Amino acid sequence: MTATSPAELPKALTEAEESVTLDVRGLWKVFGPRADRVAGTPLAELSRAELRERTGCVAAVRDVSFAVRRGEVFVVMGLSGSGKSTLVRCLTRLVEPTAGEVLLDGVDIRKAGDKQLRELRRHRFAMVFQHFGLLPHRRVLDNIAYGLEIQGQKKDSRYARAGEMLDLVGLTGYGESYPDQLSGGMQQRVGLARALAVDPEVLFFDEPFSALDPLIRRDMQNEVIRLHHEVGKTMIFITHDLSEALKLGDRILVMRDGEIVQIGTPDEVVGAPADDYVREFVRDVSRSQVLTLRWIMRPPGDGDALDGPELGPDVVIKDAVRTVLHADRPVRVVADGELLGVVSSAEILEVIAD
Repeated sequence: MTATSPAELPKALTEAEESVTLDVRGLWKVFGPRADRVAGTPLAELSRAELRERTGCVAAVRDVSFAVRRGEVFVVMGLSGSGKSTLVRCLTRLVEPTAGEVLLDGVDIRKAGDKQLRELRRHRFAMVFQHFGLLPHRRVLDNIAYGLEIQGQKKDSRYARAGEMLDLVGLTGYGESYPDQLSGGMQQRVGLARALAVDPEVLFFDEPFSALDPLIRRDMQNEVIRLHHEVGKTMIFITHDLSEALKLGDRILVMRDGEIVQIGTPDEVVGAPADDYVREFVRDVSRSQVLTLRWIMRPPGDGDALDGPELGPDVVIKDAVRTVLHADRPVRVVADGELLGVVSSAEILEVIAD
């Protein structure tokens, strides 16, 4: 077969590839004796329970493939035991995958040697864990600067950078404090600042807020959203909490028994669940707070006046309620000057009632 040069590829394809930071292909993690004999063999077709019974192996991650776009918040969610935390550890090789590829900017990090892997973790990856992992005998500023110290940066430059990150996460004035003098939420902010200090290409969050009180957890979710808007990093966020996933994610990957059940935007997961498992997950979600007008708009009817207010198709329904209910004619749903459909009070009220 003759290789195709990049110049010969369709433009849309090369642009799509350039927009992908992390590309995961056919990833497996199997624990147990002779784990490498599972992927690519008839054993791979067995259920998790059957595989364990026949081989003594547990497939924590089963043939998982997805791509994370540059600057995206990509959320992986599932119940306990679904494989989500093992997955994120495979992506950073804290756990060695059994099979598959993990491509960072097109280069398979599974082939990286120890030295290359250390460099990846020092410069291009950063992780924020559920348990903060702060050094208790070091001041907050020292903790934030720790990654830069490992990189070998000079003292003045690393502390200047640490001071900037301290301000960025809203901890101005706490640089001389020690971790045990801070609340849980403040300690997690220190963890965020430490991760951001090294200016990583990808930030990994492994259920970082699950140990926090609900109000602090909400504040930290808002902090992640704010920081993402300010620094624009690619983020991979692991959670078991659907409301957290819907709030943070540009896209959501739902896992069950180590496999992908669905990948989609929050409105796709809520509006078109892939199966009963996802449907049960989203059963209690207020659809008006997640779905957009494109989910409820209808074609204009013969009797519809088409000079009503105008909204975009990606406006969340709850944000459109006032406009639609106060209009004396259907609201036009328009994108790039094109009329896509209309929404009237009947469609709005149906969603609210549901």
